[in-house]
Amino acid sequence: MTAVSLTGVDAETKVPLKRRLKRAERARQIKALALVLPLLLFLLFTFAGPIAGMLWRAVDDREVRQVLPQTVTALANWDGKDLPDEKAYAALASDIVAARASGTVAIAAKRLNYALNGFRTILTSTARNLKAVPEQGTAKEALIKINPAWRERNTWTTIRDAGGPVTSFYLLSALDLTRNVDGAIVAASPDQAIYREIFARTFLISISVTALCLILGFPVAYLLAALPSGRSNLLMIFVLLPFWTSLLVRTCAWIVLLQSQGVVNDSLHWLGIIDAPLRLIYNRFGVCVAMTHVLLPFMILPLYSSMKAISPAYMRAAASLGAPPLTAFLRIYLPQTLPGIGAGSLLVFILALGYYITPALVGGAADQMISYFIALYTTETANWGLASALGAVLLLATVLLALVYGKLVQGQQVTGGMKN
Repeated sequence: MTAVSLTGVDAETKVPLKRRLKRAERARQIKALALVLPLLLFLLFTFAGPIAGMLWRAVDDREVRQVLPQTVTALANWDGKDLPDEKAYAALASDIVAARASGTVAIAAKRLNYALNGFRTILTSTARNLKAVPEQGTAKEALIKINPAWRERNTWTTIRDAGGPVTSFYLLSALDLTRNVDGAIVAASPDQAIYREIFARTFLISISVTALCLILGFPVAYLLAALPSGRSNLLMIFVLLPFWTSLLVRTCAWIVLLQSQGVVNDSLHWLGIIDAPLRLIYNRFGVCVAMTHVLLPFMILPLYSSMKAISPAYMRAAASLGAPPLTAFLRIYLPQTLPGIGAGSLLVFILALGYYITPALVGGAADQMISYFIALYTTETANWGLASALGAVLLLATVLLALVYGKLVQGQQVTGGMKN
């Protein structure tokens, strides 16, 4: 009887117990989500949101559609082989008169001038001289009389291509490409094709700075990992010391050190090594030196973390088996530091890609990186579309690098696991 009653009690309490466990698990998940939610919202509004806005601005193209709506509609079915019909001219004349009355001509003129130099003058002069909507059937004649550019097919294809609401114009411009009068993608004219060279310069400077940081940071990280904890911690303070100083202050300090009458040139002249000051600032040398100084801790820390995890027993075992120190270092120690080398190199390279203050202050006109032009188009010319497109290309390059690094690390882990 007792066994039966106990079994009955277990059966009766089994379902309520499961419910209590589910409620407890659900409460735990809700509590965890509540703790993480502020961080998720912060990342959404400060990271994901701005990036999404940047990507959208790279393809957003609504200015011309808002100012010249009838013209965009009239050109929607135009094949672009000949001049548009009288209906399109009449729509353009009506839109220009309305835009002049509302004061929005400059908005469309600015956007169209990005695609065709001189379009600002064409549109503003037409708006200034077109007093009223022409009579029916005379719009084409009236517009061409005001400005002969309205008989050019390229003028009309520019308006059609800028009709939005989305466009590939800014992304193509960021890659030194454009569309010709027939709509085919072709290389931009030499006077406008500058961004590939700037991207190549940006990558070259970033690679140079990464290599310098690795060459200088590897011995420092090795020393930190080999020293006893007390001395290692003391030296680590000096590695972290630059983080306590403003980036602007550190950059300006290099200007003082490297200028013609700076400490470096004066010291070299005092030692009799040079007769005239060397040009160490406002060139590629100054950019690489200043950026290496700023980014060196970001290389040392991953290397130190990787080296600290390597047991000294490996090198002692190699030495006991007769391996020379150099051979043991190259075949035993160095391969185990590859994750730290990869992490530090990727971190420094990505940070160097987007650097702005240091190249802008210590670099010359031929040493400005892509970040300078993004800032220029954002703050001075207000060309948000091109600035966003350049940022999107830079973001894509960064993501691809991160993916390649992830694949390499995964491959190393798989290979290491098979060897073990």
